[in-house]
Amino acid sequence: MKIFKRNNIGKKAFGMCFLAMMFSCNDDFLYEEPLSSLSADNTLVSVAGFQTYMTGLSWAAREEYAQDDNTFFITNFPGTDVGEDAGAEYFTYRNWISYLTSVTPEVNRNWNWAYGTMLPQANTVIVHANKDENKGIWANTEQKNAVIAEAKFYRAYAHNFLANLYGGVPIVDTILNVPKYDYERQERQKVYEFAKNDLEFASKWLPTAGKTTPGRISKGAADHLLTELYISLGQFDKAIESASRVIESGDYKLMTSRFGKSQGQPGDVFSDLFKDGNFNRNSGNLESIYVWQFESFTAGGGGTRDGNAAVRNIGPFYVKISDPNGIPNIPSNEMGRGVGRVRGTIYSLYEIWNDKNDIRNSQYNMRRDFYFNNPQSTFFGKLIPKSSSAEDTLRSLYSYPRKIEGEPWNANNTSGRTSKDVYVYRLAETYLLRAEAYFRSGNLDKAAADLNALRARSNARLITSSEVSIDFILDERARELLFEEPRRRTLIRMGKLVERVRKYGLLESSRNTIQDYNQLWPIPQVAIDANFGKELQQNSGY
Repeated sequence: MKIFKRNNIGKKAFGMCFLAMMFSCNDDFLYEEPLSSLSADNTLVSVAGFQTYMTGLSWAAREEYAQDDNTFFITNFPGTDVGEDAGAEYFTYRNWISYLTSVTPEVNRNWNWAYGTMLPQANTVIVHANKDENKGIWANTEQKNAVIAEAKFYRAYAHNFLANLYGGVPIVDTILNVPKYDYERQERQKVYEFAKNDLEFASKWLPTAGKTTPGRISKGAADHLLTELYISLGQFDKAIESASRVIESGDYKLMTSRFGKSQGQPGDVFSDLFKDGNFNRNSGNLESIYVWQFESFTAGGGGTRDGNAAVRNIGPFYVKISDPNGIPNIPSNEMGRGVGRVRGTIYSLYEIWNDKNDIRNSQYNMRRDFYFNNPQSTFFGKLIPKSSSAEDTLRSLYSYPRKIEGEPWNANNTSGRTSKDVYVYRLAETYLLRAEAYFRSGNLDKAAADLNALRARSNARLITSSEVSIDFILDERARELLFEEPRRRTLIRMGKLVERVRKYGLLESSRNTIQDYNQLWPIPQVAIDANFGKELQQNSGY
């Protein structure tokens, strides 16, 4: 089941009623009771109503990725060790001092997504599910708690998201009937603790893998995120336990053999993981844990901006390249149409690939060669020679991971969007989290074993325990999860953002302007101004 667009009937009906009131001569009209409404009070009164609302919550969660053209990509990649601005007109983290402020667009948008969308909707489900008047709708306690558990997962996800980026933030655990202007920032650890408690409940009551539809939350997803929360709280033994519940459950496994609809085509098992149609369990993929769903030609199947915009943002602007006779390249079904918004760094595209046998760097997983593709060109099919133009190499002809490639959205290869699903969590990252927990608890042998599970799948050289470090774990995360994990949040959570940007940032201006206080994002100024009943303190340095 794919995730569909939220129902706008209620909004449309309200607009029609408002117009009718404006032109009505009968005052009694103002007191008529509506025959139908999609408000929570009217919807969350049956199991079917709760399931409809949960579909909408799944839709809202995917909006972290699809809410507009580039917020997700700017948030997670440029200004890190793995990514940077590509085109000359893009100026995000080229200068940290002037760019990252309390009015920076993504600083506001991510805050608003969490506080304005995710937390109100998750809390609405939790509050209504616990209402006395709804006791009779549930077949049993398990049914009720499974709904609450899924909502608590999303509430924990949003609080963890906020704490990773902004540090200590207000905890919102209910819905309000009146405006509130005196929110207080809680210590970061308290936010993590609150999210941890939600996830412990979710882990207990959520269904296991195979008993949920694609895009919905399972026990494995809760335990995966719980592992990250335990690490953030310094509870490494518990992190190992929760990760082990996922890895050893029998519900998931690292894919080590070709699978899915692409298995008969040239490629390898790693490339199979990222082929259209191979993201969900029904393809035979037992590595996926939580996947955002996209589907062409389906209302709401692509979110607010219609489709997965990874190609548009991360793909090079190769249609700007012309042959020696001036014939330009054209968009293709395979490569789509990138605009070079974000590109990899020297570190992520070259330095980490020091093992020639690592299939994650194979021709099926990294695109490093480009060809003239316009049939009108006499150079059609010939290799595009290396360029010395800065604009070409920074924006139009850089290497990139082919995991972003996919079938064009609505069969339109000029939009830069695809219908490809998106991993939120897959088992490879669970191994990486457990390796981190083992390392932080002093068990280097088991940390190496978890890292080697991924390296063996990729035909990379196996490492010894003496080689394990936080930096090596970050290197392995880059190899396995390049442009897949939310890299900025990972680096902030691990306390490594500033250090790694100074060492691996692509642009000298980025390396030189990042400040120690940039380890956290600023609190949005609009949130500070709106909270006039109590001071919402700004993070130091901003």
